[in-house]
Amino acid sequence: MAVDLSGAADGVLATRAAEGDERAFEVLLRRHLGLMTAYATRLTRSRADASDAVQEASVVIWRELPRLQTPDAVRGWMMTIVSRKAYDLIRSRRVADDVDELEVPSQSGAVDDPERVAASTDAMGALRTALARLPASQREVWTLREVGGESYADIAERTGTSVTAVRGLLARARETLTREMEAWR
Repeated sequence: MAVDLSGAADGVLATRAAEGDERAFEVLLRRHLGLMTAYATRLTRSRADASDAVQEASVVIWRELPRLQTPDAVRGWMMTIVSRKAYDLIRSRRVADDVDELEVPSQSGAVDDPERVAASTDAMGALRTALARLPASQREVWTLREVGGESYADIAERTGTSVTAVRGLLARARETLTREMEAWR
């Protein structure tokens, strides 16, 4: 009889998967797949590259799970691997523009008026443009913090800088984005 793992904590799933339980790994991966994909999409700015990054990360996650020291921290550990794979892809190829851009969800659940949808779409386009103009180091730090929700220490470790440098890069990125997005307030 199969045990229902859908309600199990991430740490339990990680421990079982590290011991070779494929079902536990599947539940863990399925639970975080949406976040992993959204994060990789934001980092790579391409759904195709994001899909590749998540697939490569999934293989690494499965292979490296037995070495995970803190099973309860598996979500953050998985996101770290996703971001590394996404940045590997960014470095290895030119990012292609997506044909179908991210959709802006309706706030009310009802059909928004066309003017509001157009304004929101224009604002998202302006944000993408402003992010693209940031220096790579600022864009990386901003994305890891604002999209990935990573701590300053984790970002510093990932980027090979100090927490102070991360704070400075993030402050400059936020200042630039605030100035560039002023018209959209």
